[in-house]
Amino acid sequence: MKTIKGPAIFLAQFAGDKPPFNSLDAICGWAAGLGFKGVQIPSWDARLFDLKKASESKTYCDEIAGVVARHGMVITELSTHLQGQLVAVHPAYDAAFDGFAAPEVRGNPAARQAWAVDQVKRAAVASRHLGLNAHATFSGALAWPYVYPWPQRPAGLVETAFDELAARWRPILDVFEENGVDVAYEIHPGEDLHDGATFEMFLERVGNHPRANMLYDPSHYVLQALDYVANIDIYHARIKAFHVKDAELNPTGRIGVYGGYQSWADRAGRFRSPGDGQVDFGAIFSKLTRYGFEGWAVLEWECALKHPEDGAREGADFIKRHIIRVTEHAFDDFAGAGTDEAANRRMLGL
Repeated sequence: MKTIKGPAIFLAQFAGDKPPFNSLDAICGWAAGLGFKGVQIPSWDARLFDLKKASESKTYCDEIAGVVARHGMVITELSTHLQGQLVAVHPAYDAAFDGFAAPEVRGNPAARQAWAVDQVKRAAVASRHLGLNAHATFSGALAWPYVYPWPQRPAGLVETAFDELAARWRPILDVFEENGVDVAYEIHPGEDLHDGATFEMFLERVGNHPRANMLYDPSHYVLQALDYVANIDIYHARIKAFHVKDAELNPTGRIGVYGGYQSWADRAGRFRSPGDGQVDFGAIFSKLTRYGFEGWAVLEWECALKHPEDGAREGADFIKRHIIRVTEHAFDDFAGAGTDEAANRRMLGL
């Protein structure tokens, strides 16, 4: 067993143009003041990080790590959620996702995809430069528009989509293998990898690639009515990153899992700050600890009601209270009889 590291915080939802959220130094000072010990850095946010420079310069990465270390923290992972999304985009979402890309490739899906692939590969090198073991990202999606289809999907449509998704990711996974870093896909609605079955479909197609792994976030399972504790039993060997994010699903006579096109505050399923939703984090931390999860418990704040700064402050303490310091001996060791093999045989009448 291992003691989970934490608390850490994903900076993506907090970065902004006003202090202390507009530079890595300032936002790390803010996070450290709340009690966080690690930061997960969004690699697309130039206010905090330069991915191109990080992939080309170990010196730059040492400087970035030094900025974080001055506040008594470490970098837990880099994230390419936005770039990973662009590795595979169904044409129906071209306009919606164009804003994730660099200006020079917008409006050109082929150039945008090539840019995204390069970005994620650069993140593998940057992660190695920073001494990181895991990387957080999205898979992108080609089949998602057909998740609940009418008319029915033609035979082979999903298989073709997953064949293509795997073909796009396999070379990227090989670059992560070269750099000794795990790809932790956040299993997330809107991605083709949105539950255990779809992850397995992908894993089979990339030849059970050792770098194809999971970012575990129970909030996305609550909103699908999926058993998020049993999910750890099934996939613990592939869970390489962990987002602490709460959620609730309260269906009514009018609205259920699909949300009725309502705002986040009015949906039956909505994200909440840790401790305000329905996720049993005691069970989750116990399972992950039992299975020897070695990574970080990273707060990802998304709440339809609470102010983000309150969510961050409360989240640091919430994670601290849930981390289990593993025991070094059994609780009943005091009653040990100190017997040997001869005594064991006598006890058995042998």
